Order: sequence, then structure tokens, then C-alpha cells
Amino acid sequence: MASLPSAPAPVFIGGPTASGKSAVAIALAAGLPGGGEIVNADAFQLYAGLRIVTARPSAEEEEQCPHHLYGWLDPRESCNAQRFRETALPVIGAISKRGAVPIVVGGSGLYLKALTHGLPDVPPADPVLREKLANLPLEERVAQLEKLDPKGAAAMDLQNDRYVSRALEISILAGRPGSELKAEWLDQQPSVDAFWLDWDRDDLCNRIAERSRAMLRGGALKEVADLADLSATAEKAIGIGEIRRHLGGETSLEQCVEELTIATRQYAKRQRTWFRRETCFQRIEVVPGQAAAEIAAQIVELLGRDSADATPEGLR
Repeated sequence: MASLPSAPAPVFIGGPTASGKSAVAIALAAGLPGGGEIVNADAFQLYAGLRIVTARPSAEEEEQCPHHLYGWLDPRESCNAQRFRETALPVIGAISKRGAVPIVVGGSGLYLKALTHGLPDVPPADPVLREKLANLPLEERVAQLEKLDPKGAAAMDLQNDRYVSRALEISILAGRPGSELKAEWLDQQPSVDAFWLDWDRDDLCNRIAERSRAMLRGGALKEVADLADLSATAEKAIGIGEIRRHLGGETSLEQCVEELTIATRQYAKRQRTWFRRETCFQRIEVVPGQAAAEIAAQIVELLGRDSADATPEGLR
């Protein structure tokens, strides 16, 4: 498995959407000894052609310091945490070897966790078993899963054929409930230089509403209209469905703004819940009007380390 050198160790900046992560990361890159380079850990900013609707940093912002893994993936391709980890590790390692600090930025919890924790230690796919399970009716696979891993089955969408099959495959191959393996992975709290930007709920909602309006004024309608086929992963980007409904005449522009704002607020709520649960991420309270450079300076002070600190468990 790919690994990183121990120095300079990466810094992780997370937080809900619209919390100002990108601006803080750019300011931090300028404020760290030896400089920093930014690595994207947002599941949708990976895709080309989605700059506006995913709130990817502008071209001018990306010119202020090196940015990696933004817009590198064809939107017709699917991605997951495993692929992201395998792609990101060499990039982070190369930055560290150059003597710069890798600054990993994003709000996609699973992608961040794939780096800070590694991935769950589950058995690889077994083609023979997979074919055997595929020939069984979904109801029979569900019954087997409920017997082998009742806790996992209770938390799963049992109508999702792929999820059921993989969960059953893992439980059979591991000889124990797959949910136990996942719980062991989730319960890790590695030592890592990681921070998340937290806003007052109402202040963040105001930022989201304003950004939603700015997106539609700034070309998001044309961006979505120009998209061709999208992968199942890219289709999940907030804004695509809402804008397509408007372009199809189902909603007015004002309704589109409202739908986009509501969907983004709901996503931000899920993100805040995730970061609160991950105690290895230190909370940074942000208030309206606070400059990104001020927040970055606070992070530098909290780091209190040179570039030779240990590498997170998941990056080894």
C-alpha cells in the first residue's frame, strides 16, 4: 500500500459547505514555513466541467498556490473513497518530498477519512462467491444478511441490490458481521493535524443562500446545460438536479434558488454532524467578517510544530 514520508506531515482542513475552507487553505499555504500546496478532498470538485456548481476555487484562486486534484476526473467516470485514496496518496507524498506542506481540503467526510484513518479492513471481492450471490433472489440475500449481520442489515437500504450483495459477501468472507469491521474502523481516533471550520447555524445558512444566488448569476445554469452524460457519482452533486428541473421548465428561477439553498443547507447539516463526531478534527469557530488570514494564523499557532511531525495512521 502506498505510504507517505513522515515530513512534512499533512494538514487537514474540513468543514461544511460555504464555510470558507478554500480561502483559509490558500492563506495557510502562504503562512506555513516552507509553504503549502493544496490537495482537494471534495468528492465533486474532482470533476471537470463543474467548477461553478461545486463551488470549486476560481482560476484566480488556484493561481495563488499549487492546487491538486481539482477538475481532473471526467464527469462520466465514477469515483469512490478507494479510488480517491489511491490517487491522492502519491500526490500528497510528492508534495511532502518537495519540502512543502500538503494541505488537504474538503467537506467529504469519507474521502477525508480514507486518508486520516485508511479504509476498513474488509476482504477483497471474491468473483466466484459474487457470481453465486448474484444468482440468488434479492429476498434470499436479504434473509441471509439479516441472519449473519442483523445490525448491519437494520441500518441498510435493503432494496439496494449492490449494497446487500457486498455486505453479505463481506460477512461471509470475514466470518463475522461486516458491521463490526466498519465499527472498528469508525471508532479509530488517529493523531492528526486536522481542523474544521464551524459557523453559527444562522450565519452559515445566510452564506449558503447568498452563494446559491451567486452561482446562478455566475453561470451555473449554462454550466449544467452544457453537461453531457454524468456518472452516478457526479449526478449526486448538489445543484445539478435542481438546475435541470428549472431548465426543463418544471420550476421558476426563484424556486430553483430556493431548492438549491435548501439542499445545500441539508448537506451542511450532515457535514457538521460528521465533523462533531470526529474528535481528531479540532474545531475552529468562525464569525462573519473574519478574514481568512486570521483563521489561518490561528491554525498555524495551534499546529505548534515543525514539518517533521508524524504521519497520520491512514497515510502510512
